[in-house]
Amino acid sequence: MKESFVFTLSEHDSFQVDGSRRVNINDSSAFQYTFWNPNAGLGKKQMYVTPLGFTDEALDLLYISLMVFCVDRSVSRKKQEDAWTRDVELYIPVKAYEKWECCKPILVNALNFLTGDHWTIHFRKRATITEDEDKYIRGRYRYRNSVRKIDTDVFCMLSGGLDSFIGVINLLKDGKNPIFVSHYGGGKGVKKFQDIVVSLLKDQYSIVPERFFRFYAASQDGVEDTTRSRSLMFFAHAIAIASGMGHHVDLYVPENGVISLNIPLTVMRLGSLSTRTTHPYFMKMLQNLLTELDIEISLVNPFQMKTKGEMMKTCKDLDFLNTHYKETLSCSHPDQGRWTGEAVGHCGECLPCTIRKAAIKAAGLDDVTTYRHLYETKTGVEALSSYKLGLTTQKDSHAAIQMSGPITEHIDDYVSLYERGVKELKNLINSL
Repeated sequence: MKESFVFTLSEHDSFQVDGSRRVNINDSSAFQYTFWNPNAGLGKKQMYVTPLGFTDEALDLLYISLMVFCVDRSVSRKKQEDAWTRDVELYIPVKAYEKWECCKPILVNALNFLTGDHWTIHFRKRATITEDEDKYIRGRYRYRNSVRKIDTDVFCMLSGGLDSFIGVINLLKDGKNPIFVSHYGGGKGVKKFQDIVVSLLKDQYSIVPERFFRFYAASQDGVEDTTRSRSLMFFAHAIAIASGMGHHVDLYVPENGVISLNIPLTVMRLGSLSTRTTHPYFMKMLQNLLTELDIEISLVNPFQMKTKGEMMKTCKDLDFLNTHYKETLSCSHPDQGRWTGEAVGHCGECLPCTIRKAAIKAAGLDDVTTYRHLYETKTGVEALSSYKLGLTTQKDSHAAIQMSGPITEHIDDYVSLYERGVKELKNLINSL
């Protein structure tokens, strides 16, 4: 059954459709987000460091991503016929209406691929600005002389994870001066590690607080935890800020190519059950969307053809990395330990934790990361068995790289990447 939502940005928007749920994305009782008041840097004044105001197209994308995420959290997968695929319909107000109408097929295809659902989007023209936007416009004038502007052509996503840590280190060692954008949801684990990583980078490379943005977004009554649309929301925050540069920007999204491809080791991780956050196919669609919207941003994953182990071995500040990699976060569910009184951090058994262990071993280091478990729990035993089965089952590499999404370019390079990633995992699993 199709679930329909009418989204608004203020209580004054009276648009409605019979049978649709109305959601005001700026009603904190339904949804909370901190874009206009980031939890880092200069706080509210942080929004005035860009030379120009944010573009209509980029702000539209931000709001769309928040609305999509809200729906993603609001509609249960378990209640669907196949216990996964949802059919959802959204009515969305935008400023750049004509552009979004032209770009609608790209957006819908990207969402369908990213989440594994069926999306229908209806745009309507938004004529008014929100209260937050009005405050922002007035604030840019009020703080025009008291907040130092930062002009850069490099932005970088900073998740608190090992991959983004290496990505940032390499950019800084190359003489770049990025603006860093982080994001977190309901759990405390991610925020804790982001705080640590930001502090380390500030101290090591003398980075001013104004270069760090961090945002929060969460649905108040979410019933679905898979939330495959989160990555679009992460990117949209950075894209909105970057649009304030007024010129072309490279947005770095550092992630190892093995996780990016996210090839399922077992049948349990087939299809949309395997996340597609930075899959090349999704990234290409998102880039096409930005281009059609005249948003001057290029998405860059500098590690698309590297394994996590190769990233560690080729990091441009090995001493710093090897001293502090233990303070980064790679786990899929770092907060689960809270329910049993255990520390927030690495579970030690999920696939990202396992790939992290394999990378550290491949880099020739003793793993000093703190893990809650070592495959001794029921979940861990099952996970380890599935990894072993997946790695011992013969696969055609050319077919394997297509399992999570279409790969049409650089096929031989991706095949080589996949085989090197499997080798790293095997070296770990065989040693356990």
